[in-house]
Amino acid sequence: MRVFVAIEAMLRNRRFWLWEVVGMLVYAIPVAVRFATKSIVIPILNFPGYWIGHFIPGNFLEKILVNAFFPGGAGGVAGEVFFNNYFGNAANKRTKYVFRLTGALLQTSLWSIFQYVGYSLEIVGPYGSNIFEHAVVFPINFTLAAFSIFTPDVIYLLKNQIFNHNHER
Repeated sequence: MRVFVAIEAMLRNRRFWLWEVVGMLVYAIPVAVRFATKSIVIPILNFPGYWIGHFIPGNFLEKILVNAFFPGGAGGVAGEVFFNNYFGNAANKRTKYVFRLTGALLQTSLWSIFQYVGYSLEIVGPYGSNIFEHAVVFPINFTLAAFSIFTPDVIYLLKNQIFNHNHER
């Protein structure tokens, strides 16, 4: 029963929705650019520009930037909010990061299932290839999700630096 109460509290949490919605918007920006330009290549984000082996895509810089927010970063915040409601607030930083890692990996798993199903439907975009990711990039997605547990801290640090800098004037 406590699980349902924790889920309900998570779904009522403003921070959870902020990270989910903003994360999805960050994820959608390169998608929208691809559809608008009818090109799979986004010059600024297409580094290194060629696949490294079978697992690291040519748009690796884009993957790093996007996956920091969604699904990894947003999932990390979801995990933190859920487990704080389930167990009570995290007693220390280690527990907080375990909560975030669990959420990031779970949300990345759900997103990977969505991508896998979408890829199997063979939906071709205006740029001539499948609009979903192939399963060979899933391992790098999970690796990036593990590192994305630090994204909320970096964002809040930057926000505080900007906010405090504006008040000093």
